Amino acid sequence: MEVILKKNVDKLGYKDETVNVKPGYGRNFLIPQGYASLATASAKKAHAETMKQKSHKESKILAEAEAIAVKLVDVTVTISTKVGENGKIFGSVNTVQLSEVLKAAGFDIDRKSLKIKDEPIREIGTYEAEANLHKGVKPTFKFEVVGE
Repeated sequence: MEVILKKNVDKLGYKDETVNVKPGYGRNFLIPQGYASLATASAKKAHAETMKQKSHKESKILAEAEAIAVKLVDVTVTISTKVGENGKIFGSVNTVQLSEVLKAAGFDIDRKSLKIKDEPIREIGTYEAEANLHKGVKPTFKFEVVGE
């Protein structure tokens, strides 16, 4: 079954891509949830026309994402949190905290676009995370967890 994605779907594809999925997955999950629409001949034609019009805008968004990626790779952000006697954190560091620290540093990146490589983080140290800014733009950057 062929569908056109309306939103980014993890491990399947990005918005506005045409992908093949099993009929049950498309009919019972993707289409009812609003993640995709059925790729009929008329829908494909309309989709091709809108993509032609969007291509200029997409190139601009891609250039912005690459510019942010270049800046992000060089930055090391610091997350301060409460720490116990032996260097263990109360709770864990997650993408919400990382997103807030990046916003304070001047990078407006949604928490859903961030992925911490060594999750869960429960100790002080330096870690890596990946930001999914655009289709092919996934810079890896470092962040440091320190005690208050």
